[in-house]
Amino acid sequence: MRNGLMITAGLVSALGSSLVMAQTISVEPHSLMRLPSNASVLQLDRLQVADYGTLLIPAGLTEVQVGQLVMGHESRIAIVPSAEPFKLQVKQGELATGAQITARGAPGTFEKGPLPGRSLNLRVEQLNADVLSIDARGGAGSPGYVGLDGGNGKDPGCTWGSASRGFDGDNGGNGHDGAPGALVRLELPQSFPDERVKVNVQGGAGGLGGEGGRGGKGGVSKGCLVYRADGAKSGKNGEKGQSGAVGPAGAVSVRKI
Repeated sequence: MRNGLMITAGLVSALGSSLVMAQTISVEPHSLMRLPSNASVLQLDRLQVADYGTLLIPAGLTEVQVGQLVMGHESRIAIVPSAEPFKLQVKQGELATGAQITARGAPGTFEKGPLPGRSLNLRVEQLNADVLSIDARGGAGSPGYVGLDGGNGKDPGCTWGSASRGFDGDNGGNGHDGAPGALVRLELPQSFPDERVKVNVQGGAGGLGGEGGRGGKGGVSKGCLVYRADGAKSGKNGEKGQSGAVGPAGAVSVRKI
């Protein structure tokens, strides 16, 4: 066992092949495990994610085929964002209360825009679960830049000269729009009720507007004992930027098998 990963009979990979096969992969309780990214397809006899455990699917992995999937209480299968759709095929699934599959997009930063939810194709031939929960929302938009502070005014002398007003702060930048939610396609057993399928494909929240810059201080006399020239007003604070718009929602389709 290492980093919450237990592999029975090891990973078997054909030289030069994009297919990796294993008998069993188990994620221990309260632990995080990332699958290897040296292959695009992974075949498993059994995949078990214990209570509060998380299995991370890397961006380069595009398909996982599982004979038996067992997810414990509040466990997660987290799929890293990518432009490539991800396919999960399961023969038999056992999902405990709170188990969830996530394919959420990444939030934007000052350097990078947000990423949409990753498109997901999920097929489960036999399913035992109170709820099939999937979160495939888009990433939140990038925040706006903070406005620059205004410069300070010029100080006057004690008996001569006039103070200058402080400069106004710059307005904050507007936040950017959120990314779209994912396209989720489900193939589920005919007997599994539609009302027990919970899929969230909302677009990402808009990025927050940047705070306005502070106004500069007006000039003021300093060190004067008897006479003091009038000071000047401080500059105005900049306005906060507008928040970005919520990203467009994704779509969900369900086909019974």
